[in-house]
Formats: sequence, structure tokens, C-alpha cells
Amino acid sequence: MSKISDVFKKGKAFIPFVTCGDPSLMITRELIYAMSEAGADIIELGIPFSDPTAEGPVIQEANKRALATGVTTDKVFEMLETVSVDTPLVFMTYANVLFSYGIERFVIRAKEVGIQGIILPDIPYEEKEEFEVECQKHGVDFISLIAPNSKERTQMIAKQAEGFVYCVSSLGVTGVRTTIQTNLDEMIQTIKQYTDTPCAIGFGISAPDQAKAMSQISDGVIVGSAIVKLCQEHKENCVPYIKDYVLAMKNAIK
Repeated sequence: MSKISDVFKKGKAFIPFVTCGDPSLMITRELIYAMSEAGADIIELGIPFSDPTAEGPVIQEANKRALATGVTTDKVFEMLETVSVDTPLVFMTYANVLFSYGIERFVIRAKEVGIQGIILPDIPYEEKEEFEVECQKHGVDFISLIAPNSKERTQMIAKQAEGFVYCVSSLGVTGVRTTIQTNLDEMIQTIKQYTDTPCAIGFGISAPDQAKAMSQISDGVIVGSAIVKLCQEHKENCVPYIKDYVLAMKNAIK
């Protein structure tokens, strides 16, 4: 069991996401500390990328804002060198970021700055080997996603899951949804037939009542767009708003 898996032994996990460098890397650093203090169990950090295919409009715009200020992968690493929190940190980014940096070089650097897991939503299970090999070599979890259309592939993905299984609540891209139609209870039960790795649900969750409902059928809840929207609205003043939001969401799933 990794440190990420260990988090779930303490109860339901709340996993917030922010895009690094939105509105600045200095604020991202402050947000990591604030979200950790508010009870975040794992923190997802997005590395800005020009073509984030899994992201909806809110996080797409955050990527644009961060890239416009000159944020690079190296600058994200440099910022993380100054961070020390007990909360596990994971990257959610895209294959081209690793390809352009060099896969092994990226994973080594990520490990050096305290990253414990990597999520690549554009890499299907069948094409994960070159990334997974480097992650395993350097002690970083390669976190798999299972979507409503994974169906017969669910078994093989679940059996090799590390850290936690990222259960995608709905087809499409990230973004706030008023309702989630997928039969997630059945999806989680199917996954758990094949693995003891914890399952966390993401995509579309924004309100405490949604988080509470999702936590009752899973081991954790992931929220991205609703938090990134607070970054967009409050810019350099976003930290206290996001800290309060994380606290409210964590309390909702206890």
C-alpha cells in the first residue's frame, strides 16, 4: 500500500484540484497549504497544458491563464521544492507534458519534489506501460481512470490499479453538473470485485450535498472545476474562499 492508499484508511477522502500557476505559482503554493489545513486528504495539481482534452471550459481557461503568465513544468517543480505538507500531492496532466520533458526525467523530478502519484487522462490502459514502468521504478503511483464506458475493460484496469481508482462520474469533460445520471453505485461495486484499491469519484461534483451522496458509495470525492472557478472569480484573493470551500466539502463527507 502506498501513502496515497493509506489516506483512505482514515475515512472518506476529499481530493481538491487546482491548476498550477492560476492565478500565480505563489498563490498555488499558498493554496496547497490552505487546502491541507482545511482537511484535504490528497491534492491534485494540474500542470498547465495547451490542449487539455479531458478538461471543460473552466479548467481550459485556467490553463490558458497560467500559460500566459509564463508557467512552465520546471517552474512548477521549482515551486514545489518550497512546499512541505503531509497531504499527498499528485499531478494530473497530459502525456505530451511528459514526452516533451522526458518521461523518466519527469518522474524522477516529480518524486524529488514530493509528488506521490501521476494521473494522465489521455493515456488509455493499453498504452500506459512506458509511463507506468518509470513510475514503478521511482516509487510513484500511476493512477488509473475508469469511466462509464470502460465496461469490459474495468476488470483489467481495476486489477492493476495503484493509489486509488479515479472513477469518472460522467462521459465528457470536467465541469460542474447539476445531476449525475451514471449508475455509480453499480460501477463502484463492479470495480471492487477486482481490487482493494480505494475508489474516488470525480467529474461534475461541486456542492456539499453531491459530495455527501458520492461519498456514500465510494471511498472519496474529487472536485476540480468548482475550485478553479473560485480562482477565476477571486484571483489573488482566492485562498480564503477556497480554504472555506474545502473545509465545507470535507465536513460534508465525514
